[in-house]
Amino acid sequence: MGRNDILPTLLFAALQRRPGDKLCVAFSGGPDSTALLHALAHIPEARARGLRALHVDHGLHAESARWAAHCRAFCAALSVVCEVHIAKVNRSGGMGLEAAARDARYAIFAERLHDNERLVFGHHQDDQVETVLLKLLRGAGPEGLGGMRVERSLGRGMVWRPLLDVPQQVLRDYVEAHDLACILDPSNDDRQLSRNHLRHEVIPLLKAHWSQAAISITHSAKLCRAAADTLQGDWLDALKTLRDQATGSLDARGWLALPPALRDPLLAHWLHIQGLPAPTTAQRQQIERQSTAQDGQLPCIRWPGAEVHVWKHRLWAMAPHDSTESQAPLHWQGEPLRLPDGGLLSLEPLARLPKTLGVRWRSGGEQIKPAGDRHTRDLRSLFQAGAIPPWQRDACPLLYEEDELIAVADRWLSARAEALFREIGAAPRWRPGR
Repeated sequence: MGRNDILPTLLFAALQRRPGDKLCVAFSGGPDSTALLHALAHIPEARARGLRALHVDHGLHAESARWAAHCRAFCAALSVVCEVHIAKVNRSGGMGLEAAARDARYAIFAERLHDNERLVFGHHQDDQVETVLLKLLRGAGPEGLGGMRVERSLGRGMVWRPLLDVPQQVLRDYVEAHDLACILDPSNDDRQLSRNHLRHEVIPLLKAHWSQAAISITHSAKLCRAAADTLQGDWLDALKTLRDQATGSLDARGWLALPPALRDPLLAHWLHIQGLPAPTTAQRQQIERQSTAQDGQLPCIRWPGAEVHVWKHRLWAMAPHDSTESQAPLHWQGEPLRLPDGGLLSLEPLARLPKTLGVRWRSGGEQIKPAGDRHTRDLRSLFQAGAIPPWQRDACPLLYEEDELIAVADRWLSARAEALFREIGAAPRWRPGR
């Protein structure tokens, strides 16, 4: 078999093992995805399954528009439909540029996949080696050391990596044999990035001393993947017991009582289903130490893109948000009002107040006399008695009539506020942003 034949033969065999589903290539225009798309385009069965391509323009490089044009032209020459989508890379959560770009890319993939469609990646054995080593250096357990999965669900379809056992050289030989034009992203040579440092500096040294390093590492990854999949049933059962369906929070002490082999992947999964990144080993250990916090203590463990609060013996996870301390007061006459934390203040049923109220946030020392209460209460006592989560207290809208606090969201209303809302036959409703 010539080097021209190896890649199409491998892909044809992979297609026979996964019959029926439609195919979409994640096409960056780099050498690996170029070889993958070109080879699939020359397999009649792949075309019969609606072969198409998706390219994501992250807008992070001056040449990104030219790269998108190259991908369109390459696909047109193959008579393959190519969709190009521009990503919005959000770095406000504190994630690094690579992670933020990946999240933006996969959000587009998830949105654009068709029903029962496979998103095919050109990830190969060398990519898997890099992934496993990175996970190892970050202290991962069996789930992380299992590396990239061959298949996983995404949007309405599936991610599919049929070449994880194939050395990168097979794809590069194919590109050379067919003289295929490819995009060469200069960021792949930036050795300040961890993956590139491994790729260019560390892995060549490993292979020079252990010629079978790639095979051995990917074999170990398969063993870890099998172990992780075996444990998965147990921690998923535990999650059903520990997670409150109404709030999404997790029983902190019940989680802590699990053996580490179940505790660690359960935590990562619980975070991922909320769209949040998993913690590092050090951050996870801090969550463990804080899980036995006593009443009155309000620990919060933060890392880029996520924070976990320990409150009332439960874990509560959410994305970080900007403080409302510097937010200017808002004006409200009953229309749905979007709040700085993403929450919403409205009237139910829809109505209009006869006068404009000011909307402010807690700065300290505020007091209100709730209707029917003989005493004036400070907000701190009300929040504690009303079991308002600590992370919602600073984002709770305070309603003022001129300089008088007349309502704390929809939770505590003064006699004046009750009369005002009774007059229009509506009541305030506060939906916290998190």
